Amino acid sequence: MKRSMVLGVLAAALSLQAWAVTPLEQMNAYAAQAGQPAQAARGQEFFTSKHGHDWSCSTCHTAHPTVDGKHASTGKVIAPMAPALHAERFTDAAKTEKWFRRNCNDVVGRECTPGEKADVLAWLLSLKN
Repeated sequence: MKRSMVLGVLAAALSLQAWAVTPLEQMNAYAAQAGQPAQAARGQEFFTSKHGHDWSCSTCHTAHPTVDGKHASTGKVIAPMAPALHAERFTDAAKTEKWFRRNCNDVVGRECTPGEKADVLAWLLSLKN
């Protein structure tokens, strides 16, 4: 990857962390980085599908992320992913990036793209109960 591309990606990630403080702002920032609008239907498909590995996002977070999930390995309870049910979800851009990076590596075997992140957030934002 060219150095200028790497610097551009880094600058975009840092700018996301500097200003996004709500789930909607983070979704919009990821969509802008992806160059396309977020789509909840794609987010739901991504969240509930396996991507060549043993787990999907829903393995731990359930296919209905309006309820508590449970980590598949540790058994640790995970609060609902939907921001409507857990007000602190996606309010810290650094934490959002940390968990997307960690979980995408576990589920997809790579970092998620900005478009995938935007789509997942669009779906999670659409969930009310």
